[in-house]
Amino acid sequence: MIEVTDLHKSFDQNHVLRGINLKVDSGKSMVIIGASGQGKSVILKCLLGLTKPNSGTILLNGIDPSGEQKNIILSKVGMLFQGGALFDSLPIWQNVAFRYLNGKQKLNVKDAKKIAIEKLERVGLKKSFADNFPSELSGGMQKRVALARAIATQPEIVFFDEPTTGLDPIMAQVINELIRELVEELGITAVTITHDIQSVRSIADQVALLHDGVIQWTGPLSQLDKCDNKYLKQFIAGSIDGPIETLR
Repeated sequence: MIEVTDLHKSFDQNHVLRGINLKVDSGKSMVIIGASGQGKSVILKCLLGLTKPNSGTILLNGIDPSGEQKNIILSKVGMLFQGGALFDSLPIWQNVAFRYLNGKQKLNVKDAKKIAIEKLERVGLKKSFADNFPSELSGGMQKRVALARAIATQPEIVFFDEPTTGLDPIMAQVINELIRELVEELGITAVTITHDIQSVRSIADQVALLHDGVIQWTGPLSQLDKCDNKYLKQFIAGSIDGPIETLR
């Protein structure tokens, strides 16, 4: 479903991505991990067609997300932003149904609201919250709304940007389990970027470690604690000693 080949991206003299190779099979969940500032978000922006790479290729179900057919594939993509990115001036249901109210898949208000409520209930929010505004909800509830919006149009691919950032450990695990359930239930292909090892263990089928502009290790979740890769071992242990440089 997703294939990245020899992807390079620089910003002036800052060479962020130095030859990324990555494959994600249909219906599988890939989690990309790595220290801050290593380019995880840049990969995500390239996958979404928001940032054009200097070289290399990206194919989402065979389509280049920055090419002429990008609207075809992006209509089948959902996105959960790190901060939720809800529209403060819109009630919850309109946030969830935003594409149905404003995009090419336009529906009438009644049908759009019905779908929004169904998606809200799927992520554990009651119908009574539909007319509330984001500011009236807790951080965890806002994240659920953002998740409902990400799956509202039944996407084939969903990208999750640090889905548990800012949440307490219990709510973070609730979100992790919801994401895992949705991947299995809807058969979506998922790519998550995170530095939270608990999220990795809850969400991933496959894991890729990004450091110094390249994928230093990739493999199934079952190998996460068995691999001798020095970058991976340091990251999992949270150690300041190893090939991943730290400021002391």
